[in-house]
Amino acid sequence: MGIDIPANMIAMGYDMPGGPEVLRTEKLPVPTPGAGEVLVRVAYAGVNRPDVIQRMGHYPPPPGASPIPGLEIAGEIVAHGDGVTPECIGQNICALVTGGGYAEYCLAKIDHCLPVPDDLPLDQAAALPETLFTVWHNVFERGWACEGETLLVHGGTSGIGTMATKLGKLFGLTVIVTCGSDEKCAAARSIGADHAINYKTADFVEEVKAITGGAGVQLVLDMVSGDYVPRNLACLAEDGRHVTIAVLGGMKAELNMAQIMARRLTLTGSTLRARPDAFKKLLCDEIVRTAWPLVEEGKLRPEMDHVFPLAEVTAAHQRMEAGDHIGKIVLEMDHG
Repeated sequence: MGIDIPANMIAMGYDMPGGPEVLRTEKLPVPTPGAGEVLVRVAYAGVNRPDVIQRMGHYPPPPGASPIPGLEIAGEIVAHGDGVTPECIGQNICALVTGGGYAEYCLAKIDHCLPVPDDLPLDQAAALPETLFTVWHNVFERGWACEGETLLVHGGTSGIGTMATKLGKLFGLTVIVTCGSDEKCAAARSIGADHAINYKTADFVEEVKAITGGAGVQLVLDMVSGDYVPRNLACLAEDGRHVTIAVLGGMKAELNMAQIMARRLTLTGSTLRARPDAFKKLLCDEIVRTAWPLVEEGKLRPEMDHVFPLAEVTAAHQRMEAGDHIGKIVLEMDHG
């Protein structure tokens, strides 16, 4: 039996870019699914660094995307558009979306949805899509990670960092992470990292050399960029790969191209939000074949930090900006 869909919903928005305090509730019409789309009654929505950057005015939604923040959701499908089978109604899914997650109802492409196993709580389901899609694409597709290799991950206790650690270990990688305190290093090791380096008290380049016996790592997953890039390259073994997924430390780096040539290094990177729907469908299909079985078997779960009510989204963003979180921050919807 379907649920009654209201005409309006509560969502989070802001009038002008700024700090976390600019976020406020608003009442908006519930969207109508178009071809290939489903309407999800959102139970939980993940909070991610791109949401913070969007709120600050530096990461506008791509054309056609909802201006409401939120790139991942979990909940129940309550309506569908053309080209989607009616049997989907009532299913619990999690989905990667281009926006709209901070709301009671959200549209999702059916091709970007993943079925939620019965034993996976919906708050955890909402914490999976953004990090899982990002890590799988960048570590395994762009970074060509192979069993037996060593991966260096910056931001080891972030949502991306914890997912990279867990997924890396499940696929036979040795994982080295960097963190900003001894406490976070301990947390990263408890999550599964083989080695954790406090970058505030040690030179991670020298530490990586010591850990690897001078050989270096095969792959770096970098969220910092800027002056970290030449240091990352110094950590790489010959034929190593460097994958950039964020530029929190600056957009420009000075590189020795002769060294890159001599050591046959590969530099790449990606963003996910603005990629075409067809690409995201292919990525989702590959995740269903390769990584989602680990979720269904209970072997892969997100590292959860804190669940905030939607009304406390300001506090959620403050926690992310403070860098105190270990794992994922999630928002819970109150449907009354």
